[in-house]
Amino acid sequence: MFTLPDFPWDRLRPYRERAAAHPGGLVDLSVGTPVDPTPEPVRAALAEAADAPGYPQTYGTPRLREAVAGWLRRRLGVTGADPDAVLPVIGTKELVAWLPTLLGAGPGDRIVFPELAYPTYDVGARLARAEPVPADGLLSLGPVNPKIVWVNSPSNPTGRVLPTEHLRKVVAWARGRGAIVVSDECYLEFGWDDDPDRRPISILHPDVCEGSHEGLLAVNSLSKRSNMAGYRAGIVTGDPVLVKRLLEVRKHAGMIVPAPVQAAMAAAFDDDAHVDAQRERYARRRAALREAFERHGFRIDHSEASLYLWATRDEPCWDTVGYLADLGILVGPGDFYGRGGARHVRIAFTATDERVAAAVSRL
Repeated sequence: MFTLPDFPWDRLRPYRERAAAHPGGLVDLSVGTPVDPTPEPVRAALAEAADAPGYPQTYGTPRLREAVAGWLRRRLGVTGADPDAVLPVIGTKELVAWLPTLLGAGPGDRIVFPELAYPTYDVGARLARAEPVPADGLLSLGPVNPKIVWVNSPSNPTGRVLPTEHLRKVVAWARGRGAIVVSDECYLEFGWDDDPDRRPISILHPDVCEGSHEGLLAVNSLSKRSNMAGYRAGIVTGDPVLVKRLLEVRKHAGMIVPAPVQAAMAAAFDDDAHVDAQRERYARRRAALREAFERHGFRIDHSEASLYLWATRDEPCWDTVGYLADLGILVGPGDFYGRGGARHVRIAFTATDERVAAAVSRL
């Protein structure tokens, strides 16, 4: 019988109540939940497709898959993007949690993921009854042939970007051992550093994979880039053989994105203007919060991409959480993401302009 860890966010409840008691109200910077409106073209597409009496396609409509492939080519430089290798999913958290199971992992298999990581990678390994292996250096694994290697760049929680050369080495290492590399790229369009070595890049980019998607899967989401978290809309793409394997299992299991949501997804992937506008909003909020926290004595580490600041006062993270809760500001404790985060907190800049301004004034 497998066991799952306690849901970490439940531990934050008393700090939320403490922060909410502030006279100016709660400023919630603990979760990266979008707060800005879903773009009008997306809502219009959803409404137009609302009359949907028949079952949708598990594979996704041709229109949706071509929109995704066009976005991959246009925005991410994935020159070999193939609409036949695109599969819509019911939000990427669902996919992360069930992907090891869907790919046939089980007892005796090892699932590798970063030491500081989104907790669902670990949960997915446990659901498959496989062995979760947190590791930042593949060489430290020794003579191990893992079933799956997760990479996450830009990282949640740290905002760290893995350089192209690093990703290329991961791909080569995994291919030499018959492992599947799955890249969680949900923050790929939110890089903030002008240094070429710190610009996010997809694992499917030819500079990383040498033009072949064999053994590779990339996971992306519309939750952050298009303010569609409530739609539960994501995609997985890459190796056509692996995508077809996932498709067959998902068809049997009835794991289907609703037809109106598929129409909304196609509209979102076709439109770049709303993403650029959202980037500008987040850039302003990020700059304001970074300056305020640094002025207040915090050090910001990594954070060159994603929607978070990885911050520390060089003290246990729960002490920092409590200190900020007394100011009415709620942040995420770093140890939610692994022992290496025990002296950091994660600060999301997805709050409204008004709440960000409130946090800045309190700091």
